[in-house]
Amino acid sequence: MIEKSVTIMNRAGIHARPAALIVQTANNFTSDIFFEKEDVRINGKSIMGIITLGAGYKSTLQVIAEGDDEQEAVDAIVRLFENRFEEE
Repeated sequence: MIEKSVTIMNRAGIHARPAALIVQTANNFTSDIFFEKEDVRINGKSIMGIITLGAGYKSTLQVIAEGDDEQEAVDAIVRLFENRFEEE
């Protein structure tokens, strides 16, 4: 299991477009992928789950992956956050 903290740095937070990018990226991997915010854990391959996190600007999330390609999955998802979902 790999776990990494990410901070949302795009001003709009996680809305439909970033959520879709996260799900598209997550679905490229066989590992189970989850996001945690405070005490809520959601499936990283569920667009509705990601949107319902209500993750706004400067929120911190934990990205968790478990499976054969867990490191690659976490690295790819972290890159999305670091690139601000290509919105800025």
